Amino acid sequence: MKKNVILLLLLLLNLNFSFSQSLVDSFLKPSDSLNKPRRNAVVISETALAGIALVGLNQLWYADYPKSDFHTINDNIEWNQMDKIGHIYSSYHLGKLSSDALQWSGVSRKNRLIYGATSGFVFLTAVEVFDGYSSQWGFSYGDLAANAGGTVLYVSQELLWKEQRIIPKFSFHTTEYASARPNTLGATFPEQLLKDYNGQTYWLSANLHSFFKQSKIPKWLNVAVGYGAEGMITGQQELVNTVFFTQKERIRQFYFSFDADLTKIKTKSHVLKTVFSLFNTIKIPAPTFEIKSAGGSKFHFVYF
Repeated sequence: MKKNVILLLLLLLNLNFSFSQSLVDSFLKPSDSLNKPRRNAVVISETALAGIALVGLNQLWYADYPKSDFHTINDNIEWNQMDKIGHIYSSYHLGKLSSDALQWSGVSRKNRLIYGATSGFVFLTAVEVFDGYSSQWGFSYGDLAANAGGTVLYVSQELLWKEQRIIPKFSFHTTEYASARPNTLGATFPEQLLKDYNGQTYWLSANLHSFFKQSKIPKWLNVAVGYGAEGMITGQQELVNTVFFTQKERIRQFYFSFDADLTKIKTKSHVLKTVFSLFNTIKIPAPTFEIKSAGGSKFHFVYF
């Protein structure tokens, strides 16, 4: 009797989980035509989140530094341009996320590109204006161009191929450089993830099957070209750490590797499709060949 009760409870729990999963999957399924309640929810949610993010950024970050008249700076040589590539990456994925949300609500492809794909550029430009009124930073035309570059990368592929064949991705590993200037490069792992350019690698991951539609290449297989840099504890080129580390100069690193386009994995589950799309912003660990600007090369059995 006891065993039968347990089996019945397990069956009910399984049915409840399956029902809940079915509801979530149905909710995440994109609409075939314009769904105005969904569209309105997306617009209101994105506007509110952007507003909250800007207000929070102003209070938690810029409030600690003195204000100034609006001014510009030229920071194009700083951090071996790692920060600029980060702007391209951020603008691309913010725009793609917004465009995907509008697609979920059934908005037309034209309007997704006009209002969705450009949202990353608009948000990051607003942040740049904040920089312009802070004495610590300044409005950077280089950052603005990088923001535009991320948007162009997304929109141009939609117009040319009606799909994203080349996706910017990100990977990170901790480095010893952060210990020299934790206030600048981060004292904790989450801070270092955002601030320590020495450990960041940005990739362009290209889907092979998308370029060779008639081939038998696995639809999920990508090749990736990456860029990184190290030897940096400040943004300025002439300031190099020669006390703590053996690395006496800033170097650029170029990587060649394999990757996977998770969105190409076949599944009928819209839950999994959403998860795959979110994680497709990150480069998977894989064998990697590295070339350094200072000379020399190295093979990594697994690099991330």
